[in-house]
Amino acid sequence: MSALTLAAFDGDDTLWHNEPLFWATQQRFAELLAPFCPADHLAEKLLATEIANLALFGYGIKGFVLSMIETALEVSGNQVPNAVIQELLDRGKDMLAHPAHLLDGARAGLDAARALGLKTVLITKGDLFDQEGKLARSGLAELFDAVEIVSEKDEATYRTLFARHGDGPQSSVMIGNSVRSDILPVLAVGAAAIHVPYAMTWAHERAEPPTDHPRYRRLDSLNELGALLGVL
Repeated sequence: MSALTLAAFDGDDTLWHNEPLFWATQQRFAELLAPFCPADHLAEKLLATEIANLALFGYGIKGFVLSMIETALEVSGNQVPNAVIQELLDRGKDMLAHPAHLLDGARAGLDAARALGLKTVLITKGDLFDQEGKLARSGLAELFDAVEIVSEKDEATYRTLFARHGDGPQSSVMIGNSVRSDILPVLAVGAAAIHVPYAMTWAHERAEPPTDHPRYRRLDSLNELGALLGVL
């Protein structure tokens, strides 16, 4: 196994908080649509709509808002009030402008990777403008040697990026909160993966962590990253 030369970081819910914004908006969505649909059934319908729309809208707030509107029209038989649609649009705009609140240890983790001489790359998926905005508002942009905003995190993407910015998968490590996106495809291409779980995870991103894989590690906080990178 080659020595590490590249440390890649996820953004949403790894470096800055993101999912709580979606959760709060979805709670309000359930309140607004309560006259038309029970909350549990509405959540199922919204998730199915979001997943069906990924190929068209990709990941992020804009696709989420469009999927809420589509779901609202469907469950209400096109009877949802205009005021509800307007509130969903306004909430989406508020989400897009929301400050990027850092997780505890975010800056410390990046500083630790750089102190070890590793090249640092942000690999995040979602809407280009939204992710660029969050990175700018986070105050972390100067700590990255490169930034990659991708439409999907799969094996092909990681192979390409680990070769582009480093010495290939064997010398790379990915740090993120999503087992489905930040861990499983990374391990599949031969890189190391460090899972930093977040308190809440979108249903589409959930998967069982591969705890028996030799290149898998788990941390409770990025404050612990430096010590782990030094021995990985």
